[in-house]
Amino acid sequence: MSGPSAASVGLAPQTLPPAGRAALRAGVVGNFIDNIHVFLPVTALAPAMLVLAGPSATASTAALIIVAMLFGRPVGGIVFGRISDRLGRTRTTRVAIGGTAACALAIAAMPTHDLLGGGTVALVLLLRFLGGIFVAGEYSAAIPLAMEWSPPRRRGLMSGLILSMAPWAQASIAFAVAVLLALLGPEHYAAWGWRALFVLGALLSLGMLLYYRRHVVDAPMPARPEPASAGGGARSAPTLRSLLTGSWASTFWQVFLLMTGLWLLTDTTVLLLTERLNQDSGLDPTAVPVVMGLASVAQALAMAAAGHLSTLTGRRRLLVIWGAAATVAGPVLWWCAVSASTLAAAAACAALLQVVTVSAYGPISAYLSERFPTEIRSTGYGAGYSLSLVLPALYPFYVPALSPLLGRHGTVMVLVVLGGLLVVVGAALGPRLSPRELDADLDTVATGSAR
Repeated sequence: MSGPSAASVGLAPQTLPPAGRAALRAGVVGNFIDNIHVFLPVTALAPAMLVLAGPSATASTAALIIVAMLFGRPVGGIVFGRISDRLGRTRTTRVAIGGTAACALAIAAMPTHDLLGGGTVALVLLLRFLGGIFVAGEYSAAIPLAMEWSPPRRRGLMSGLILSMAPWAQASIAFAVAVLLALLGPEHYAAWGWRALFVLGALLSLGMLLYYRRHVVDAPMPARPEPASAGGGARSAPTLRSLLTGSWASTFWQVFLLMTGLWLLTDTTVLLLTERLNQDSGLDPTAVPVVMGLASVAQALAMAAAGHLSTLTGRRRLLVIWGAAATVAGPVLWWCAVSASTLAAAAACAALLQVVTVSAYGPISAYLSERFPTEIRSTGYGAGYSLSLVLPALYPFYVPALSPLLGRHGTVMVLVVLGGLLVVVGAALGPRLSPRELDADLDTVATGSAR
């Protein structure tokens, strides 16, 4: 089983052993590869939907493919989180990486709609669901491991670097799709170009699997006295039940509220924005990946900065301020982005939108790891990060239902406001986690913040 941060055993950044440095590198690169798999269908499959789903393909078909992975992730976060807490972070990560690669290769080899009819989409949905389970298993083990190896004053920075890999992955896919469409043309891209991207994703995962096998081990775990529970009494055994309804329930549900807001911001400013730019803007379809790619670069830079800034300001203060900015500025920037008539204007508005909303993820890897102690950290991280995405992921169903009442774009703008408010409230209900408090080792911060 993994242990607390490297600093808790007297390791300064410059004296981290090779295994510690390897775990930090693997946390960053591994999350980039994870998010390659997460975002591939968002952009890469859109130009090939006629091949996969046939002439009856609609925007809802593409949305279901995206949602299928989102629904798999809560399962993976819970199942692999418990495995990680019991059997160790690195062993769990290796299993999850192998499963992710297998799912990507299977999608790359998927027969077309002409051969299987509706069975093609059904198989893609199943593989995306399974892929979501494995992706969640990977980040539920690998990211807490990286936080456990991180020195206290660098946890925020490492958190920002790790989670900034999501927009970097999104940008990489967007630019890759744009290049392949230009080189191959829409017909050849739809026939086989998209398959090459899934094969590449699988190969990247296999490379990371080899790296984990050779270089990464769990962090040391020195003995420490049994801390008090969130309620101040004897702590119950670390199980899923104790997380949801027992001694860690108040921590979990506070995290759940915060993360629900962040996922709502993600779905509105990344997934729905991509869809609406394709459908409603005056942009050429080949320009949309460029717009989202540029926005993702801005988001990545801001996210990394937010992670480090949270160490200087305190975690709660930064999250509350960022959530308030999303509430106020997010709807205006959304409207500007979908109304823009030029690529430059759309890219600028989309970039600002993602900076003031989803860049708040920067400190989240550190924050979630600091909210749960070693013996339940992966379970808490995986469940808190993944279960909270379920309600936001149902947007393909409730956005059309709300649109007649609030308007097509008004509905999304209201959801942006709601997401920002949930971030503010969720963060405000949590501990301060001031810079002075964050100087302690990871388990000390976790047990102290739960009181």
